Order: sequence, then C-alpha cells, then structure tokens
Amino acid sequence: MIETCSKRCMLIGTVCLGVLTIVILILESHLAETLSGNHKMRNKTFPTENNSTCWMHQPYKIVSECHPCSDFEIRSKSIGVCIHTSFKEILKCENGETVTRSCDRVAYLEERAFWKFAIWSFVLGTVSSVSVMLRMRVLNHKAKRRARQVLANGSI
Repeated sequence: MIETCSKRCMLIGTVCLGVLTIVILILESHLAETLSGNHKMRNKTFPTENNSTCWMHQPYKIVSECHPCSDFEIRSKSIGVCIHTSFKEILKCENGETVTRSCDRVAYLEERAFWKFAIWSFVLGTVSSVSVMLRMRVLNHKAKRRARQVLANGSI
C-alpha cells in the first residue's frame, strides 16, 4: 500500500503527522500543568532544612524555584536537603522564616532534555530520509541505464 504513494503524498503525510505530534505535545503539556497544579506538590513531603514545617501549615512564598544543588553542596552535605534529590527550593513562610526544601525535579531541565531529544530525532529522521531518497535516485538511474542498454542492443 505504501509503495503506491507518491513522494508528494508521503511528504504531506509526514508533515501532517509532525504537526499533529506538536499539537498533541502542546495540549498535553498544558493539560498536565492545569490538572496537576500545585496541589500535587503540596501533598508531597520532602525533607526540609532544620526540620521546619511552617510551609505545611502556613501560606508561603517561593523565593527561589526548584534548581539543582551545586556539586560542593552535595559532596560537603552542607545543606541536608541536597542529599536526597540533589535539587532544592527556597521558601519564605508567612511568619518570616526562610526554609530550604528538597524538591522533585527541575521543570526547565526536563523540558530542555525533551527538546534536545526531539530535535535530534528530527535531524536523524531527516538525514535518513534524504539518504534513502538519494540512494533510490542512484538505483533508479542504474536501472534506467541497464534498460537503455538492453533496448539499444535489441535483445529482450
């Protein structure tokens, strides 16, 4: 079935599938943010510095978003929360207490890793497609040359 499709038909189908994939990824990302929200994060209990739990009982403000701990903090264990997940988040409770909390993962690092993967997959797919098309062109040219030789010789 796929052999009967022209190059134009295949290209249009590939572009449509690519656009559909991007639309689905955008929708999934948007829905994941809206459905999970912060209530999922509030229910998780991560280790905190100095065993302070003011952020569980009081409103708090995120001073510094979740980010990776430095190598020094992890090796020296100067900040205890860096031992568990290697990520930390700084919160300021309503009573003025500043708390460092271990957090799950860094969203921008995961997003960057995903886009690296997507771009490399696209590049590899494009290179593979171009090489296949070039190889087909060479093989078709050889087949046409052989057919011309056979017809020129008059022997079928």
